[in-house]
Amino acid sequence: MTEYTRKEILDEAKHLASMLASTPEIDRFKEVEAKINENQKVQHLITRIKALQKQAVNLQAYGKKEALNKVENEIDRVQSEVDAIPVVQEFKETQIVVNDILQLVTGTIAREVTTNVIESTGGDVLAGETGSKRKSTPTCDH
Repeated sequence: MTEYTRKEILDEAKHLASMLASTPEIDRFKEVEAKINENQKVQHLITRIKALQKQAVNLQAYGKKEALNKVENEIDRVQSEVDAIPVVQEFKETQIVVNDILQLVTGTIAREVTTNVIESTGGDVLAGETGSKRKSTPTCDH
């Protein structure tokens, strides 16, 4: 079996990242993000939320519960307004797709490494046990 250095593995990971960054899903994500950044209404509302969040932190620090509740309600209202904007909904959808792809890649790598370790030690993939685990576990023969 070929052995690889950590650097070689990281180089391959960078190559995989470059491949992922060149997929239609990532291109779509970048397009929609640009639309969000260019949308003045969205940017104004985001700025408003950030200001309200700072205000909420200050009110919480001074124990102003009633005023804090009002500010938190306003944050929720403005957030709902942002979420109702079609380009924001589209952005969230593209984020989900990109995250799904990254989770798929991560899960695939983890499963393949585990399977490889189990198989290379003479273990049982279905039982999820390495060869050394199987050898050290006493069996009961009745």
